Amino acid sequence: MRIQSRGRGEEGRTRLTVVPENVDDLWHLSYVLEPGDEVEGDTSRRIQRNDEQMRDTGGEREHIHVTLEVEEVEFARFANRLRVSGVIVGCSREDQLGHHHTLNVEEHDELTIVKRFKPDQMERIEEAEAAAENPDVAIATVEEGEAHIHTVAQYGTEEYASFTRPTGKGEYARPRSELFEDLGDALSHLDPDAIILAGPGFTKGDALDHLEDEYPDLADRTTTVDTAGVGDRGVHEVLKRGALEEVQTETRIAREAELIDALTEEIATGEKATYGVEAVAEAAEYGAVETLLVLDDRLREERQGEGEWDRDVDDIITSVEQQGGDVVVFSGEFDPGQRLKNLGGIAALLRYRLD
Repeated sequence: MRIQSRGRGEEGRTRLTVVPENVDDLWHLSYVLEPGDEVEGDTSRRIQRNDEQMRDTGGEREHIHVTLEVEEVEFARFANRLRVSGVIVGCSREDQLGHHHTLNVEEHDELTIVKRFKPDQMERIEEAEAAAENPDVAIATVEEGEAHIHTVAQYGTEEYASFTRPTGKGEYARPRSELFEDLGDALSHLDPDAIILAGPGFTKGDALDHLEDEYPDLADRTTTVDTAGVGDRGVHEVLKRGALEEVQTETRIAREAELIDALTEEIATGEKATYGVEAVAEAAEYGAVETLLVLDDRLREERQGEGEWDRDVDDIITSVEQQGGDVVVFSGEFDPGQRLKNLGGIAALLRYRLD
């Protein structure tokens, strides 16, 4: 995310102009924008002709600059765009005021946001700005006869490629070098800034030897990690061990995996943890919350008045922050976020046990 400018808008709101530089940034913006905010950007709109002498063709598209009062926000992940819909309250063509319109925000589009930013929302923007310096990371997991490649994004991990090459004995067995070559070829096409090569036993070491011989440039960017599994299981182990943080210090995913594991352990032992909005709100009132865990999807629902909690989530967040606690907003796109969702979307690691 690139922040172009920051200033004061009307009625004490902040006027922030940003340029999303990748799909991660679009995802971040989907959790920052809310109904009632204003956004400005360039777009095109079909304009109806008023000339009675011209046959109505349904209008022609014109490039215009609009300001929308936001009603709906949708992150179209697989289309690599953010859809922001609302009513036109400012426009380079006055005859379009009051009409509904949708801004399709893509990578490198300039967008101006006018709103009262909540602390976690501005922190999210600033983290996205800092993350622009992070390397792109691939996690490759390999064992005998099997290899997987996952890419790492701020909204989660995705499987990029998977290979199965039976090795050992038998008529269908193939040389191990074929599996390693498939792995090297795929990583070469992906061309990440850093690679974590993980898996059980000695296979990953042999795979790294192959990369050193055939793809020395990739090998120079590769570190190895011992895991018991491969695929999704292996990726989770990599995150849990903190290997990703060593390569991509700004990533949020590794921290979420660590926190949800710590929470699960504390819940299992009946010690310093609680979950559910009522229990967490009570812990916040006592000043007992050390780290508040909130799911981004649930946070957005509650702020938009579409949730089911009887407590004001922003009151809980403010109480925790005022008493020196940390607030971590989890991504619902990744496994730790799904685990938090199963606990009601909100939980807390405590300073001390509450009876």
